[in-house]
Amino acid sequence: MKRVLGLWRAGLAALLLWCAMPALAAELPPLTLADATAKQAVILDTRPSYFYQGWPMAGEKQGGHVVGAESLSAEWKYSDEEWAQALKDKGLSPDKPVALYGEPRGVAEVARLLRQQGIKQLFELQGWKEAPREHLARWQQLVYPLWLADLQAGKPVAAAPKGDWKLFEVAWGAPKAYLLSHIPGAGYIDTNSLEEEPLWNKVSDEALKKLLLDNGIRHDTTVILYGRNTMAAARAAHMMMYAGVEDVRLLDGGLDAWFVQHLRTETGLANTFKPAKDFGVTIPAHPEYYTTLEQAKTLLKQPDGALVSVRTWDEFVGNTSGYSYIKPKGDIPGAKWGRGGVDANSMSDFHNPDGTMKPAREILAMWDEWNIEPNQQAAFYCGTGWRASEAFFYAWLMDWKRISVYDGGWYEWSMDPKNPIVTGERKPQR
Repeated sequence: MKRVLGLWRAGLAALLLWCAMPALAAELPPLTLADATAKQAVILDTRPSYFYQGWPMAGEKQGGHVVGAESLSAEWKYSDEEWAQALKDKGLSPDKPVALYGEPRGVAEVARLLRQQGIKQLFELQGWKEAPREHLARWQQLVYPLWLADLQAGKPVAAAPKGDWKLFEVAWGAPKAYLLSHIPGAGYIDTNSLEEEPLWNKVSDEALKKLLLDNGIRHDTTVILYGRNTMAAARAAHMMMYAGVEDVRLLDGGLDAWFVQHLRTETGLANTFKPAKDFGVTIPAHPEYYTTLEQAKTLLKQPDGALVSVRTWDEFVGNTSGYSYIKPKGDIPGAKWGRGGVDANSMSDFHNPDGTMKPAREILAMWDEWNIEPNQQAAFYCGTGWRASEAFFYAWLMDWKRISVYDGGWYEWSMDPKNPIVTGERKPQR
């Protein structure tokens, strides 16, 4: 009896704490947008990042974030080491006031976390739902799990596909992991069907066309892609856009984001689609999205050109090639460092803690350090094209006009001993 009573009291205490969480947000002093601007406060959006990027919340006519706001979702988990960089990226410091907005529990949680980091001047932003908004230029192309689940269920969704749509998981090799668990209804694309040895460059246009038609994809098919690694999905996205698919979308955060929401998965063989008879436009519809070796060399001489290395710093300066099958170390003289991740299989510099895309302002700040600007003719490259494709897709989401992927990347460049190589520490040229 005592044990039952103790459990009941513990449960009651937990319930009371849960019920009190919204009140924690109410304890923050209110601050209007005008006053926040006058105080030069950092405005912080505590909602999931897809609302920040542009998707409307339930009942909203407009999505996106309050103009000038930073994103720090209550759902993110930073390590002690990551907090320092996060505070720097978002302009947070103990001497600056911070105005938080979002759902009450999210505001309360972020306020708690910020207090632990020594940020004490905390306010709750008033009237944020009516405040002017801004958003990622192509936010519709970066979908989120609950939107996809509603689309599959036939429910009304914002930015719905205009016609036929198909979902694919993208990964390298046989669908071993896919067989054990995948998003219901998804087809499967092996990246081996998109690229070929010896350099893992794009397959021929004819082979690409056959792949698309075999999977029932026309130029006017909406294609939604996801991966266990978003780079793989981005690799497919880039090639489909090059071919001419007009509506290509990525699941932000990949399959992990689906798992986090505890949405249904299924097992078994890959879903197949009725083949399409005709793609509808001539492939490639966007040859400008693809850069060859010779074009990359020309770009290096172009005053407004930017050949952008999306590799780790250790790869960029020549401490490692990044790959077991690539022996030469170093990078391309004149290339600009566009950041990457912790290794050749990572794009963590571009991701929030949950693997979703960072706010555009943070990516732009990284690129600005190396004079990589939206008005330039920019070609992204990495070792063999995966990381570059993800950087390309993010630049496209931000509506950069003159972008491409240098498909051969470091592998192709380093294979020819006549091509110059640079190693060692270096800084951007101003």
